[in-house]
Amino acid sequence: MGAPPVSMVERMTLVLDAFDAASPRLTLAELTERTGLPRSTTHRILDQLVELRWLEHSGQSYGLGMRSLELGGLAVAHHELREIAMPLLGELNARTGAVASLAVLDRRDVVYVDRQGRGLSSDVVTRTGGRAPAHATSAGKAMLAWSDDAVLRSSYPHRLATRTPRTITTLDALRQDLAQVRQRGGIAYEREEVAQGTVSVAVALRGAGRPLAALQLSGDVKIANLERLAPYVQEAARLASRQLFPAPGARRRSRTVDRKPEPSQWPPGALDKLMQGIGGDYWL
Repeated sequence: MGAPPVSMVERMTLVLDAFDAASPRLTLAELTERTGLPRSTTHRILDQLVELRWLEHSGQSYGLGMRSLELGGLAVAHHELREIAMPLLGELNARTGAVASLAVLDRRDVVYVDRQGRGLSSDVVTRTGGRAPAHATSAGKAMLAWSDDAVLRSSYPHRLATRTPRTITTLDALRQDLAQVRQRGGIAYEREEVAQGTVSVAVALRGAGRPLAALQLSGDVKIANLERLAPYVQEAARLASRQLFPAPGARRRSRTVDRKPEPSQWPPGALDKLMQGIGGDYWL
């Protein structure tokens, strides 16, 4: 075995990696042997991991704690989320020409976890892994609209970060915007608030509780008609939400079965009917 890692992060990772399906619980002696770390060092790291809820200690053994389980469940949920959203993003981009994105809320920011299409001034923001203030994006506002007002007030300062001259800058203005999102049934708009030259529309993916994510369509301010794009993203969000949050008694899709993505998740003719009802090209 080579020299033990020096950094605390590496040592903590070494301890966590010692657990596996065959050994869900390990003693201090077993962890010392598996990691190759000095016993005193292993014991000190274990105490810190237990305090931070990465591990739990019972009797003479240790096991993965609630924080590890919570993150594991979150990883599974995000995998399922992207699996459901991917074909819908492709369909949205192909049918509208707009950039289709999937975003999740991370405190006061949105993080874009998937995207189809490119060529906008906001590409640096909506790239996979890109981050932007939630109050300046349609995806963020679509999710924040369903937050408890007391939570919103405790999370945001009175003055908000500014990205462009059009960015909402006060909490009161944000609350008014979010009220309009709810009045529109969850449709959120953003008009050059996060990047000049780009506008977007988004709808959250949600069941009865807190939104899990949001689907967003972005386009060039000169040609994108957000009101005409809105039904597309609204229908896609409805379909994704129905899979993520099935009605009581409905069978939830299995996470263990390896499924190939369907060529299209839209019901036959659904978007064609939308086109007929609204008329014309969405890029007018």
